[in-house]
Amino acid sequence: MAAKIIDGKAIADKIIEGLKEKIDGLDKKPGLAVVLVGDNPASSVYVNIKSIACEKAGIRDMKQHLPENTSEEEVLGLIEELNNDSDVDGILVQLPLPKHIDEHKIIEAINPLKDVDGFHFTSIGNLFINREKFVPCTPKGIIRLLEEEGIEIEGKHAVVVGRSNIVGKPVAMLLMNRNATVTVCHSKTKDLGEETRKADILIAAVGKPKLITADMVKQGAVVVDVGINKVDDRLIGDVDFDDVKEKAGYITPVPKGVGPMTVAMLLENTFEAYNK
Repeated sequence: MAAKIIDGKAIADKIIEGLKEKIDGLDKKPGLAVVLVGDNPASSVYVNIKSIACEKAGIRDMKQHLPENTSEEEVLGLIEELNNDSDVDGILVQLPLPKHIDEHKIIEAINPLKDVDGFHFTSIGNLFINREKFVPCTPKGIIRLLEEEGIEIEGKHAVVVGRSNIVGKPVAMLLMNRNATVTVCHSKTKDLGEETRKADILIAAVGKPKLITADMVKQGAVVVDVGINKVDDRLIGDVDFDDVKEKAGYITPVPKGVGPMTVAMLLENTFEAYNK
């Protein structure tokens, strides 16, 4: 029996509609400032998607687009202005930044109370001690997908493939905070398939097309595909979807799986920042 496909877009749309209902009754709407430096094509697409989502939810889009040659000092100056602007509730700096700018320095300059992307060291520190404040949007979206589908996390063996600061590490912490037993795999893992076959919940987040095949998946496992890879003008994930869906119990598609949830969680974090 084929896996149940988890419709991330439908769940994200429901969350955004719920936010809109709450925001419509407010005199002053929440404001989100997304800072884009340069003209990276992928980054520009992501920022436009966020702008469209803001409009749907009723959040004020306060996007800031700076040229590629903007200095690190100028970006830091803008962050300080946004920190001090009472109309701005959330700040997100779109990554990657141009090579002459230190990403860590820029992120750490954001007021933690406006860190809706969840990457400030204060936000990550709170996550690691199980005092979740602003949680990185993609990991938060993964957990919400599981919760919306009624998938039990406590007591399950979760395997995360990928150890990035953006997805792998924070989602591993979120799973542990919910009492899963967690294994994190990476490029130095000796036998990846041996580890992934143990997973009740398998999360693939490495950026390698069709890395996870059916023989690497436990029968009936929950498979969450975070990968977005462009191959022959098509977007495909880190999971061999057609192969794995015949063995998994649940699976997320690419696109319309985790991606829309990332945007929905950004808007939810912005609304939470507004309330705080």
